[in-house]
Amino acid sequence: MTHSTFITAGLRAWVQRQVGPIRAVRDVSHPWPGSRVWQLEIADRPDVFLKVASGPVAYRRESFAYRHAVPALGAGAAPQLVESNAQHLGLLLTAIPGRPLAELNVPVADRREAYRQAGALLARLHPAGDLRGEHRREAEQALQRAALGAEKHLAAAGERVSPAERSLVRRLAGELLQLGPMPLGFLHGDAWDRNLLWSHRAAWVDFERSRFGAVVQDFVPLYCGAWADDPGARAACLRGYGRQLSAAEEHALLCLSALDAVSCLAWAQDHGDLQVAERGRWTLDRLMAGVGA
Repeated sequence: MTHSTFITAGLRAWVQRQVGPIRAVRDVSHPWPGSRVWQLEIADRPDVFLKVASGPVAYRRESFAYRHAVPALGAGAAPQLVESNAQHLGLLLTAIPGRPLAELNVPVADRREAYRQAGALLARLHPAGDLRGEHRREAEQALQRAALGAEKHLAAAGERVSPAERSLVRRLAGELLQLGPMPLGFLHGDAWDRNLLWSHRAAWVDFERSRFGAVVQDFVPLYCGAWADDPGARAACLRGYGRQLSAAEEHALLCLSALDAVSCLAWAQDHGDLQVAERGRWTLDRLMAGVGA
C-alpha cells in the first residue's frame, strides 16, 4: 500500500455504473506522489484496473492513446480502455498477464525475445493515430521542443549536474537543433522495461506520456537503460522493429540521451523515484566518459 489510500465516493459511483459492484480493491500505485492505480475485483467479470491520471494533460494523452493508437497493437499487447471520465481523470482498463520485465530474473534468451517483441509492437504503434494537421505539427516540432527544454531541466536539476555536464548537455542540445527531418509517428513516450510486461509475450502499459513526435524519441529510455547494459537487447529490439536507425537518428539518440538524463534527475528529485534518478546519473556518467560520443 502506498500514499494512494482510497477511491473517492464520486469516482467509485462512476466505476460501478460502468462495470458493476466492486467486491475488493487493491492499491497497486507506484511509490511516488501522483500515482493512483487500483486493481478492482468486480462481480461477474474479470478484474479491471482503475487509474487516475496525474493531471489533465496526462489524462488527455492516455485516453487518446487507448482510443486511437493502442488498438493497433492487437489483443493482449496492451490494456484496453473500458471507459474514461474527464471529470475524475479516471480510466478503467482491462487487466493483461505479465509482470514488468524490470522486476523479472529471466534467462538472457527470454529477455532478448521480450525486447524483440517490444520492438515489433513499437513498429505497430508508431504509424497509428492520424498524423495530419496539428498532430503532424506537434511531431515536426518535437525535437526542437526537446532541445529548447534543456535549460528548464538543468535549472530544476540544480547542483546534481556539474558545470562540465551542463556544458555537454548544452552542446548536445544545440546539435539536436541542427539535425534535419526525422521519421515521425505516435510515441509510447516512456518505453522502458518498467512499462514492458512479460509473460512469454510482451505488452506495453502506461501511455500517459504518449504523443506524436520523432520515432527515435521512443528509443531513448532503452538507449539509456537496457541497450547500454546488453547490446544484444538493442539488436533484438531493432530486429523486431524491422529496421536499423539512420545515422541522423543515431546522433539524435545521443543528444536526446543527455536531455533525458537531466530531465530524469530533475523529475526524480520531486517524486522520490530512485530508478529514474539512477538512470539519469548513469547516463550522464557514460556521456562524460565518452561512451557513445
